[in-house]
Amino acid sequence: MDAPLEKAVATRFFRNGKIESLKRLGNGLVNDTFLVETTSGDIPRFVLQRINREVFPSPLDIMSNLEVLSRHMETTSEVGVETETLEKRGAPSLYRTADGKTFHVDDSGHYWRALTYVEDSMTLDRLESVADAEQVGLALGNFHSRVSDLETGLMRDTLPGFHVTPEYLCCYDRIVKFSSPDRFTLASADVRFCRDHIESRRAGAAVLEKARGDGLLAEQVIHGDPKLNNILFHRKDRKALAMIDLDTVKPGLVLYDIGDCLRSCCNNAGESGLGSSGVRFDLDIAEAILTRYFEKFRSCLSESEIDYLYDAIFLLPFELGLRFFSDYLQDNRYFKVQSPDQNLARAVVQFNLAMSVEKQKKSIHRLIRKLTSPVG
Repeated sequence: MDAPLEKAVATRFFRNGKIESLKRLGNGLVNDTFLVETTSGDIPRFVLQRINREVFPSPLDIMSNLEVLSRHMETTSEVGVETETLEKRGAPSLYRTADGKTFHVDDSGHYWRALTYVEDSMTLDRLESVADAEQVGLALGNFHSRVSDLETGLMRDTLPGFHVTPEYLCCYDRIVKFSSPDRFTLASADVRFCRDHIESRRAGAAVLEKARGDGLLAEQVIHGDPKLNNILFHRKDRKALAMIDLDTVKPGLVLYDIGDCLRSCCNNAGESGLGSSGVRFDLDIAEAILTRYFEKFRSCLSESEIDYLYDAIFLLPFELGLRFFSDYLQDNRYFKVQSPDQNLARAVVQFNLAMSVEKQKKSIHRLIRKLTSPVG
């Protein structure tokens, strides 16, 4: 994609000065994101994004959700939030084009949007302290608190089937069925490991969806992808500022968010696929996150949600490993890669993380009981 196109799109959202430069921002695996620098003193920087239509086939649904979310965030606040910025912002705001739209469609049919740039902010690829982990818990708890009274009927399903593990398993089974047998009989040790891991644990893939179907777990508006690098921290005091990457905000199970957040944060080996030897679910980090999260949102969680929390903590790394491995078998159509085998390596990391959760099952249950049991 050439810079002239990006600048031309950026001017649709910015008309009070001159655009000086654009550069890629972040390391997201789905959308193309740019930091736009301007000559304006009022808006020196903003974020420009192109929505990936291969991943999100209905960009209008995404933008509708973001508008609903933005209006809701502007009218709600939380008493007792540690930082004023977290209370007021919660998530970046949208800019509008001259004709009042929150998006622009270019000549190729690609959808673009512009959002506020949170100054003095940064993202983290790994937690560096317990204090960082506590800020993660506050950020997710604050987000869930802010959207807990947002009617799910106002939100569209931007990714049908997202986080529904049995559907990912069915997709994987179809891929295997139509793949060449040689792909597996002559497979590497990593491929065999992934296949064996999936087969030995497929029976538990439907645990959360079954509980939802039985009426034990209810839907609310969720973030959908609350991994560590989707939380903005202040560069100086490292306080949580906002949740970003809101394309997956939609109705869902709050346990998906908690499990995915812990999956991302409690493995300091990272998920890049650079090696699985250091993969471990860090129970101390989990305790720091959950302690602060429960301070914000424990009263809103049902006893059934507490009962199924361990299942979510295990299921989310299993699910992402399944998605990475399926994408690898389909020649990397969904997740961006730097090498043909990177999604395979990512899958190995997630499955090792799921195994670490399994090994600590009793300790995780004890931690959940300690943090959620009534005092006194």
